[in-house]
Amino acid sequence: MSSQRQIFFEHIAQTSDFPLALEIDKAEGMYLYDSAGKKYLDLISGIAVSNLGHANSQIKQAIKEQVDKHMHLMVYGELVQSVQVLLASKLSTLLPENLGCVYFTNSGTEATEGAMKLAKRLSGRTSIAAFKNAYHGSSQGSLSVCGNEELKNAFRPLLPGIEILDYNMPDQLDRINENTAAVILEIIQAEAGIILPSKEFLLKLSNRCKATGCLLIVDEIQTAMRRTGPMFAFESTSIIPDILLLGKGFGGGMPLGAFIASKKMMAAFTHKPVLGNLSTFGGHPVSCAAALASLEQLEDASWESKIESKEKLFRKLLVHNKIIEIRGKGLFLCLEFENAGMNQEIIGKCLKKGLFTDWFLFAPNCLRIAPPLIISEEEIERACTIILDVLNTI
Repeated sequence: MSSQRQIFFEHIAQTSDFPLALEIDKAEGMYLYDSAGKKYLDLISGIAVSNLGHANSQIKQAIKEQVDKHMHLMVYGELVQSVQVLLASKLSTLLPENLGCVYFTNSGTEATEGAMKLAKRLSGRTSIAAFKNAYHGSSQGSLSVCGNEELKNAFRPLLPGIEILDYNMPDQLDRINENTAAVILEIIQAEAGIILPSKEFLLKLSNRCKATGCLLIVDEIQTAMRRTGPMFAFESTSIIPDILLLGKGFGGGMPLGAFIASKKMMAAFTHKPVLGNLSTFGGHPVSCAAALASLEQLEDASWESKIESKEKLFRKLLVHNKIIEIRGKGLFLCLEFENAGMNQEIIGKCLKKGLFTDWFLFAPNCLRIAPPLIISEEEIERACTIILDVLNTI
């Protein structure tokens, strides 16, 4: 009889020739446990998904209670489902007034697709501006606004009318014009290796969008839900999105995304044509229950200072001559090394020592640090000790 590992390689589609193939039996808190009982300290939280750790008790309880009530009922948007209503209402209290209407999706990439459609529908324009080394998802529409040509080339033709600008380059913003339906922006570029925007760049971008009448779509798929400290990273900046994208950590460990705009803007999907955007499972009640339980825990204002102090501890401890730079904000950090080969060696050796981390899609020489927000000072110290010990062997 085939082992689970053999079945994994034979019947589960792979997206690389070198999957980790760890056999994980359970996960709890900050740790993953493999089939041999070895535990791994999780520094990536499912790629910024499990912000409250694995198997959070309040999230699990909310899921169980919702399953006892009902699961899937009908296409999202037709039936009044209590848990969707409560989640949308809670979000509206946390966001600016112009971000009061939520369209739930299954994922971040679906949120990107919906936002792009909404921008084109509202503006009557077809061009969309995006940024080099941006990542907004893997479907054909979201791939079109990806800022990495190597990732896109095998899947062309993609959407026409996409203008790729350099991130953090205010002088290029005049390429946004009256033909531009929207600009889509990661508030912090993730897969580029955690690149923060300058204040000047964001201010000029916001002003340019207003001057040309195009919409500003802000992608917080990785940065929301207190990943950087505030509930939403844009709160630390001078800009307010016209459309906000959520995903990953938003679902509390369950698949859920959203794009959020004003009620007036969202009404464009109700006519010419009717049912202008559809999703069979978007806003699934079990996912919404998990998201609501997560959001209720993250509302506590003390999270911001806790995350700030944890960032400071990482920065204090991670000092080594092989670390070129540590970048990021909150618990959304990266360590830059000389090359990708060195980084892969470090990641592999960390794994053997029980530390689970990863690299970045467009910055393979950078190591990802995005642990569950519940990580303790002792666990930060342990993670940093492992990384430094490994660096001493390189």
